[in-house]
Amino acid sequence: MTFEEYGKLKKTIDYHMNRYYNEDAPEISDYEYDQLMLQLKAAEEEHPDWVSPDSPTQKIGGVAKREAGVKVTHNVPMLSIEDVFRTEDVREWVDKVHELHPDATFSVEQKIDGLSMTLRYRHDEASGKARLELAETRGDGLIGEDVTANALVIPDVPHYLDIPYDYLELRGEVYMSHEDFDRYNKECEEQDKKPAANPRNLAAGTLRQLDASITKERGLRLFIFNVQDGPAEMMESHTKALQYLEEKGVTTVHHEHCRTADECIAAIERIGQMREELPFDIDGAVVKIDQIAYRADFPAGSKYSSGHIAYKYPPEERVVTMDEIIVDVGRTGRLTFTGSFHDSETGKPARLAGTSVSRATLHNQDYINEMHIGVGGEYRLFKSGEIIPRLNGCVKEPPAVFTAPSVCPVCGQPLVREEDTADIRCVNPACPAQLVRTIAYFTSQDCMNIMGLGGQLIEALIREGYLHSYADIYRLRDYREELIDKGVIGKEKNTDKLLSNIEGSKENEPERLLTGLGIRNVGRRTAKTIMQYYDSIDDLMRADLEELTAIPDIGTTTAKDIVNFFENEANRAVIEALRDAGVNMRVHREEGGSQKLSGLTIVVTGTLPTLGRKEATELIEKNGGKCSGSVSKKTNYLVAGEAAGSKLSKAQQLGVPVITEAQLLAMIEE
Repeated sequence: MTFEEYGKLKKTIDYHMNRYYNEDAPEISDYEYDQLMLQLKAAEEEHPDWVSPDSPTQKIGGVAKREAGVKVTHNVPMLSIEDVFRTEDVREWVDKVHELHPDATFSVEQKIDGLSMTLRYRHDEASGKARLELAETRGDGLIGEDVTANALVIPDVPHYLDIPYDYLELRGEVYMSHEDFDRYNKECEEQDKKPAANPRNLAAGTLRQLDASITKERGLRLFIFNVQDGPAEMMESHTKALQYLEEKGVTTVHHEHCRTADECIAAIERIGQMREELPFDIDGAVVKIDQIAYRADFPAGSKYSSGHIAYKYPPEERVVTMDEIIVDVGRTGRLTFTGSFHDSETGKPARLAGTSVSRATLHNQDYINEMHIGVGGEYRLFKSGEIIPRLNGCVKEPPAVFTAPSVCPVCGQPLVREEDTADIRCVNPACPAQLVRTIAYFTSQDCMNIMGLGGQLIEALIREGYLHSYADIYRLRDYREELIDKGVIGKEKNTDKLLSNIEGSKENEPERLLTGLGIRNVGRRTAKTIMQYYDSIDDLMRADLEELTAIPDIGTTTAKDIVNFFENEANRAVIEALRDAGVNMRVHREEGGSQKLSGLTIVVTGTLPTLGRKEATELIEKNGGKCSGSVSKKTNYLVAGEAAGSKLSKAQQLGVPVITEAQLLAMIEE
């Protein structure tokens, strides 16, 4: 390896360290990362003069994050453990320890794939027990984050310990069970949110939540695996200390006391066999010298804990044959692709990490093309993070690579691929696959604002056959007696109240209707801007691309989305049905309004002589202007009153014209 190649390898590892430790979003498997580190260690062993303090071999992975809590300096550094990948390496290390300390024994423990946390307990006079005073994450090994509030809602974290010591510091691993992980991802799927990649990432993000109630709801667990600091009797034998903690009700990691290298290797193999049955992920086994005083005689550098090694299990992998590619439509209209397959050797679902796997997410068409995925092809399959099945390369090419359909598999309408993305969507708002979401959005506060018509009721009305599109909302009054008899909405009072709210929404301004139609990139603010330039939805439907892009802040992408929406016959039919139901399509212009501020973006700051902030905003919008809350290069004017503050300074820096209230009124009165 050349020095230039060595430098590139360091940068690659630094990138993946940051993705894993700080962003909780790794792009490669632990095994692939370990292989990169082995290459780096081999290069540094051959060229020791290349080693510098910024090398990944000399650093601990993470950096402390500010957003989840106050930074904390560790009393005892929270270091990593040096990895080995062969049982021969374990034997050599144990033999090395015995050369210096023949009476040394060892603790072999599960290496939980989670997030390290230290707990500090101090004697509490009021209770006579040791009370948890601080919980801290590892961070960069020297400085971490205060996550005490979140730790207190983890069931395995004792708030008090009935121990006679003034101070005790414990270190453990926070993790998420497969059950809680699956529950979270199922909820994400139902809400059309991006699922978590693996339990370790989700556990890390959950522990760093600012809201402890979210931490409690998601479900975290903890195993204590070390005494960091404490009285002399707790710092002699590691296994005796763990046993004492167990007697006090503390949940400790699975550990086996071993005397010889053979016993250690046998324990590692037993723990490896447990992986299939465990309700959580492990990625290895840790071997520790039991006599804590002996550990300092076996330093492993500034990055690693003395007297420890971690044996890493190789990832499981199977070859599978693709049987089918299933295309579904999510609640946002985005197409999802799932591969269905069987184990090429057994003809049955593939067995990985103790579970049977017969399906895997295929992400999008670009991924399918890149991986050459098609029916009849053979692919390597492994479990990312020991839980999520992923394809890992094509072994045998399929007769043909799968191509996504051109029309929606649910409603038959043409599909649209989003510009600059790999997403393919059905943009038909009446598509049954996304009907609950689109109608719930249509009725929401920013849109038609139909109070009482939420997601659960919409689902019930769809299930009973009353809703197939937005327009059907306004036909519910025709089924009043039937709805009351069935109790779909409730009794007579609740049903009439909802029907009254529906009737009232017909009088809304068209900007609310335009927002509710769910046109991509057209939210409430954009809809409001657009309807300042049109007298009705009908006028807007006739607008072309050039006309729309002439509107300030309406770009080509948004303009295309609007034109494409109104060119679609199904969408035009929905508009006509809404018109027939009596929904208002025309803009009501207030008396005294104008377009004198049309195309201008204005910011109001400070205390004005006669107008309140809200009054000034309404006046600007009434006369065709756009009010913004922040100053930027796109700002045309800043209306400044007394105590204008930072917005005035920024406007002066950017060269934005600053005017008074009187000048604003003069612009309108001209």
